[in-house]
Amino acid sequence: MARLHESFEAGAARGMLALPAALLRLMAGKPVVRDGQTLDVQCQLLLKIMRMRGVRLGGGDVEQQRRQMVAQSRTLAPRARGPIAVRDLVVAGAEGALAARAYRPEGADGAAILFYHGGGFVLGDLESHDGVCRALADRTRATVIAVDYRRAPEHGAPAAPRDAIAAFRDIVNRADNLGLDARQIAVAGDSAGANLAAVVAQQAKGDAKPPCAQLLFYPVVDFAEDKPSKDRLAEGFFLEKASMDWFEERYLPAGCDKRDPMVSPLYGELAGAAPAIVITAGFDPLRDEGEAYAAALKTAGVDTVCRRETGLLHGFANFAGGVERANEALTHAANDLRARLTAAV
Repeated sequence: MARLHESFEAGAARGMLALPAALLRLMAGKPVVRDGQTLDVQCQLLLKIMRMRGVRLGGGDVEQQRRQMVAQSRTLAPRARGPIAVRDLVVAGAEGALAARAYRPEGADGAAILFYHGGGFVLGDLESHDGVCRALADRTRATVIAVDYRRAPEHGAPAAPRDAIAAFRDIVNRADNLGLDARQIAVAGDSAGANLAAVVAQQAKGDAKPPCAQLLFYPVVDFAEDKPSKDRLAEGFFLEKASMDWFEERYLPAGCDKRDPMVSPLYGELAGAAPAIVITAGFDPLRDEGEAYAAALKTAGVDTVCRRETGLLHGFANFAGGVERANEALTHAANDLRARLTAAV
């Protein structure tokens, strides 16, 4: 019954977001403008739908929040346009085996993307980002391997980044057996997962076969200092400052050095890291730190593309099945990454 209810809600949400532009604007209300940017009307209506349903990111019971994230992600998950072969596998973590899932599109070559899901290091799993991984595999024509790293509060920092590094090295070592080209393995992630991808790109840059690229969707990269967008966009745009505080309290141990590059990659040694694609969202409190990270990468000599998707919210990749501009942004990022994968050989 729960899945039936989810399917009904998903259909209703998709239907509302697919209304003609004039009706969308009527239902969403007056345009919302911040920092000279106008919130996409579908995003504005989506926020209204979330408020009506009582959807709130972070706060309260962790297990309930985890279930909510999976259900919400399924509602508007992006879709692959062609068949994807999906299989579960196991990869090595820092202290034991981790569940993982491989997505291989028709016509895939040896290129691969190791994907780390978002969720504030507390939420998210293989199910919450299943649609994103299918879409990314489809649009890059590369195999995507999603890793279910250890989460807080059961496992605080640095468990997640240590798992992320170990999983990358395990996949590289097994590349031949998995039908992959170790020269063409990129790392990618969204939000907290983008943090992990950035850490891997730094920590594995000296490996014999380092990541060939890094794709970072709206990354969290700095726990030490708040950037202006955290205040200007602190409330009302899905990810809120209170949510981020809730995640941080569960992820970072007491007394943790917030400038440790294993948790805040902005303070790491960036020179020599893999070419980067950094995607930020205009209505995301993490926007400014993502753009600061892209600027720091460029200063360090790393080939970097930074693109702000001005009208979108944090987490837009998970909304790409219902928000047209989010779908376009996901496709654009996938095309950028495909070019990096191709250039690696």
